[in-house]
Amino acid sequence: MGPIRDMLASSGVNEQKWRILRVLQEQGPLELSQVASEACLLLSSLTRMVRPMEDEGLIVRSTPPEDRRKTVVAITAAGERLVRAHSGQSQAIFEQIELQFGAERLEQLLDLLQDLQSLDLRGPPHVGTQTGPGIGPGPAESTSPLLSGGLAGISRRDRP
Repeated sequence: MGPIRDMLASSGVNEQKWRILRVLQEQGPLELSQVASEACLLLSSLTRMVRPMEDEGLIVRSTPPEDRRKTVVAITAAGERLVRAHSGQSQAIFEQIELQFGAERLEQLLDLLQDLQSLDLRGPPHVGTQTGPGIGPGPAESTSPLLSGGLAGISRRDRP
């Protein structure tokens, strides 16, 4: 979504990193699989993003002593500052969308996007479902900025 990209351009953070930071800010430290799910990213995509975000000082990574197979990430103070620096503009974008699109329609859209995100499209199509180009099994990560992360980083969290 153009306005979000424009907002983030000054900080050098893309929409995917923004979603990761927003998830971690809202929910606190999480395992990578949880972050991937909440940020609408494939785990492999998130895994490739962790080290650069760590190098940029936006997140920290740790391994829980009770399960050394897991990786937990958390937002840093620098990541928090970045989110706060854009929060006013992010809220203004959400308000503009809500004004132009309508609060009720926006709420319906966010609900539908959440329902769409929860579909399991990795297995065989269910009986009675359509198949064809763009329908059926495929990656959970959307290439559409609208579907990725519910309006590409805009969510109910942006409401005043």
